Amino acid sequence: MKMLTRSRALILILGGLILVGCAARQGDAVDSATVSGKPRGKPNRLALETSPYLLMHAHNPVEWYPWGPEAFAKAKKEGKLIFLSVGYSSCYWCHVMERKVFMNAAIAKTLNENFVCIKVDREERPDVDDVYMTALQVYYQMIGSPSGGGWPLSMFVTPDGKPVAGGTYFPPEDTDGATGFPSVLERLIDLWKDKKDQMEGNAEIIANETRRVMRPKMALKPVEVNAALVQKSFEAVVASIDPEFGGVDFNPQRAKGPKFPTPAKLLFIQDQLNRQKNDDAAQLLDLTLMQMACGGIRDHVGGGFHRYSVDRQWRVPHFEKMLYDQAQLTDLYASAYAATGNVLYKQVTEEILQFVARELTSSDGGFYSALDAETNEIEGEFYVWEARDLDKILGPNAAAFKEAYHVKDLSDFEHGNVLRLSPKQLPGPARDISLGGGKSQKDEFSTARQKLLEVRNQRPKLMRDEKILVGWNGLMIGACARAGMKLEQPDYIRTAEKAATFVMTNMRDQQGRLLHAHTAGQSRLNAYLDDYAFVIDGLLALHDATKEGKWLRAARLLQDDQLKMFRDETGGAFFFTSHEHEELLARTKNCYDGVLPAGNSVSARNLLKLAKLTNEQKYNAEARTIIELFASTMEQSPRSMTVLAQAAAELLAAETPDGQSAISPNKDVIQAGVKNGQDASAPLIQAGTQKEDPPKKDEHVRGVAYLSVDKLPAGSACQVIVVLTVAKGWHINANPPSPDYLKPTKISWKSKNGVELVDVKYPKGFAFKIEDSDDEAMVYEGEVQVRGTLKVPKDAGGLTEDMEITVHYQACNEKGCLPPKSIKLTGRLQIANQGEVVKSINGKLFNPKIDSSR
Repeated sequence: MKMLTRSRALILILGGLILVGCAARQGDAVDSATVSGKPRGKPNRLALETSPYLLMHAHNPVEWYPWGPEAFAKAKKEGKLIFLSVGYSSCYWCHVMERKVFMNAAIAKTLNENFVCIKVDREERPDVDDVYMTALQVYYQMIGSPSGGGWPLSMFVTPDGKPVAGGTYFPPEDTDGATGFPSVLERLIDLWKDKKDQMEGNAEIIANETRRVMRPKMALKPVEVNAALVQKSFEAVVASIDPEFGGVDFNPQRAKGPKFPTPAKLLFIQDQLNRQKNDDAAQLLDLTLMQMACGGIRDHVGGGFHRYSVDRQWRVPHFEKMLYDQAQLTDLYASAYAATGNVLYKQVTEEILQFVARELTSSDGGFYSALDAETNEIEGEFYVWEARDLDKILGPNAAAFKEAYHVKDLSDFEHGNVLRLSPKQLPGPARDISLGGGKSQKDEFSTARQKLLEVRNQRPKLMRDEKILVGWNGLMIGACARAGMKLEQPDYIRTAEKAATFVMTNMRDQQGRLLHAHTAGQSRLNAYLDDYAFVIDGLLALHDATKEGKWLRAARLLQDDQLKMFRDETGGAFFFTSHEHEELLARTKNCYDGVLPAGNSVSARNLLKLAKLTNEQKYNAEARTIIELFASTMEQSPRSMTVLAQAAAELLAAETPDGQSAISPNKDVIQAGVKNGQDASAPLIQAGTQKEDPPKKDEHVRGVAYLSVDKLPAGSACQVIVVLTVAKGWHINANPPSPDYLKPTKISWKSKNGVELVDVKYPKGFAFKIEDSDDEAMVYEGEVQVRGTLKVPKDAGGLTEDMEITVHYQACNEKGCLPPKSIKLTGRLQIANQGEVVKSINGKLFNPKIDSSR
């Protein structure tokens, strides 16, 4: 991260405080006696909210505000710092901080008197979470902290929303060198009182750096979208797999670190294996799928997957269960079953969907968000087993079950045994059961697992977040529809249809625009890019499964709304928030995959599918724009954008063999002939909006070509000028380019009669300072004239020439660069017979005294 040296000195005012929170250690004890049995206090403003996470804090003595203008107005009026706390309902350490910190009367008193406190559900407001989590990373780097982000996110911000300092979980008192929350508050109160101006200066620096980090990067070095680019991503992801226990993004230097399933990357590998044979990659993918299916990250009793594993071997998970994981892992295992026929993968898929139907599906068909990780304030207690309990439940069958599932008297996990299997014990090459034995043993263990499920259901229930999120529902709709096709299970498709009907009926406003969240009968909040992308994907999958036109029509309607509401008219692709959304510290636009696939990447795939289904090539063009815009970043970080790589593979497969689009990127091609040799500037061929028409929003370069003669002279040569008009505020790169990695403006020629374009002369460019770089770029602005000579073969006399000039360019402004584009200039001209007199035209343009670089 590039920092100004003067910024560093100011930020170190807070460096001594080291607001980095505590790393949440698996199994840290929670002193439940400090809060157990205490009556809850009077309700605060969160009692009026619908979010289950916010309602958990509705009886804290902290005077919480929801995110909104009321809280910021109060902070400005009273001149107070804002304490911003962001979490989610299934976050274990969010619960710990709620019990031990926010229920502490003394801490609440300090907060209420000196701060305005805002509580945010990150699943309702992912935009707020993204901005301030990035700000926390900026702050950490400025103070030299090696800490990472996490939840709860604890940020202190100025009344106008600029971040001052922050951390994650803070304990209620100073312990083991960790800063307690009261110490944090005391230090900030003193600094705000005594050094307010300097703190506001700090906030401005952090805010500016956060904006810079979140701003889309300029693609100074254009990258061609081709098979090599896709292959580079494929090879990078495969190379990152742990060769012993599976899992992508493995770092041998931190081998004991946690592992996430990362289904988007695994699905990309599976997709590429469907396109190419690679035994090594197939084995590594199979290793990963088997280790996850047999590990403790999978719930062997109730189905479904926990969020991630805390160890390399997938043995002990973080126990929350998220809807988005179930959706993506359904897709992954169903795809793997379709590709390999391994019925263990089919069993895993079926058990995920059984779990979702039983635990995460509303009576109306919508899908709930998550199950919590704890009961009785102990993480994982609901899922673990003691050996002696299994003896009682399973009787004579207990010994075989305990051996297969690694149940010991002294468990590896402090609260009990997490059930897991060893893949090496699975029988036969097909590995079609997960039970460590033959058919009779499979039946025995199936019965045993059912008994354990019945016993487990008698335990205190996990808290369920009954928030229905439209985007996560889109993921689950698509997963159910695709699994229904691959497993030949029409019930799964019907489940998808019911959920889609719920979404389209209950989660749109009066204008038909999607709403983000539905809770307690209310749908609210503006939808985000991910919401549109995931729902459209689900609807297209339903159309594929049912062939019913209504799902395609719904998908197309939402896609057109997305183009209007989220598209960056200047830079291409989509912002995360709509044009009507609340303005925050920064507005993001990226293509990085995380626990969720990137909305821009999913949108590119949606657009390609819609182009094929509707024959509307505008969708194809939009998809190519997204892919080209982020291709440079994908080349630099080939593991970070695997869904985009998948979209690129689909784009290439849909296009002509040379990888170029068969559809002209410029639909406004205008053909015009020369007028009887008149000595005026008559255009031969031109492209773009005509001069009397206002330019379109996305039109940055227009072109017109002129000839020096009224007919092409057979056996001789004539001159041609291509005049380009660059929109105000924009520039295109000079030829030759400087620096040399820039995409130069270039003219190419295509002729059916062998007419050649030679001796092309490009004008000299102007110097342009590149932001965040020491380089200067040579560019063209305004009107640009490129000159060349046309050589006409002798034997072409009397023929008609259908000519095509293509202008290749990359448009940039002070904010960044668009993907490289091209416009085509087409025209039809007669070729004079050899010896026939041709007339000179356009004399003013071809007068050598006229400067060619106006």
